[in-house]
Amino acid sequence: MKRFGILSLAIVLLCGLCLSQGFAARYVTIGTGGVTGVYYPTGGAIAKMVNKKRKEYDLRATVESTGGSVFNVNAIMSGDLEFGIVQSDRQFQAYHGKADWDGKPQLKLRSVFSIHPESVTIVAGADTTIKMARDLKGQKVNIGNPGSGQRGNAMDLFAALGYDHEKDMQAEGLKAAESAGLLQDGRIDAFFYTVGHPNGSVKEAVAGARTVRFVEVDQPVIGKLIKKFPYYAPAFIPVAMYPGAENTADVQTFGVKATLCTSADVPDDIVYAVTKEVFENFEEFKGLHPAYEVLTKDSMLQGLSAPLHPGAVKYFEEVGLMK
Repeated sequence: MKRFGILSLAIVLLCGLCLSQGFAARYVTIGTGGVTGVYYPTGGAIAKMVNKKRKEYDLRATVESTGGSVFNVNAIMSGDLEFGIVQSDRQFQAYHGKADWDGKPQLKLRSVFSIHPESVTIVAGADTTIKMARDLKGQKVNIGNPGSGQRGNAMDLFAALGYDHEKDMQAEGLKAAESAGLLQDGRIDAFFYTVGHPNGSVKEAVAGARTVRFVEVDQPVIGKLIKKFPYYAPAFIPVAMYPGAENTADVQTFGVKATLCTSADVPDDIVYAVTKEVFENFEEFKGLHPAYEVLTKDSMLQGLSAPLHPGAVKYFEEVGLMK
């Protein structure tokens, strides 16, 4: 018993020494999305950059696969996550109290920076009659799990087309990562996935025995969406990244941006550290995924509708990205 008492005392003294020398690292978690999407490796890359300087910042970052944008916003607001990757449309809706947050604006939501563009991608079996978005009527379509970005985008598209997903089609509410298998097994005719390209799950769908095609959203519908929702922009699906798809030319659609969000309650120095490590290692960050090739430092300050966190503002002002 005496030996255990001495051991316990030694542990207490060691912990006290670590605390006095600043080794008591704080922990932050970054919420992402499905493991086959771009969010997960993006969160992992940010965490890795921060962890390289963990002694300097007394900060340790971890990454978590989640249900997507709505989940991440809610978890940030409840304090279960410090950071989360969120589609720009969901960021707008949360802060302004719309859609899933109808009448309940998330006023403590803060933006940090935006990342890559994401295209609303509709993949259909080539043996179906689905070539344009309006052809989804009467089909079996996976629109995404509740709380996912693609589900919200699908709903906006259906509204622009005058469709009711409960009456005009057989809508499934499964995670995007399950879609490729469902399509190849013939259990659905098409699926939505709002994602940066190339994407592993989309590649899986294209590489199967069942030939697939990307579904076009025509220009009048895109124009209608952009007029109503300022966070949308024209986008396209680069078919060269998906050999085996039936399409021979890039497919027009609409899209949003992935953004990194946090809470006003997260300390300024933590947000400053995360922002600094990404921007100070910008070329390394760009090289992590082909979806990042179009990034510029200036573009990473665009598409943000929640107020910028003061920790991010501090860094941007220091390096001249903001006045």
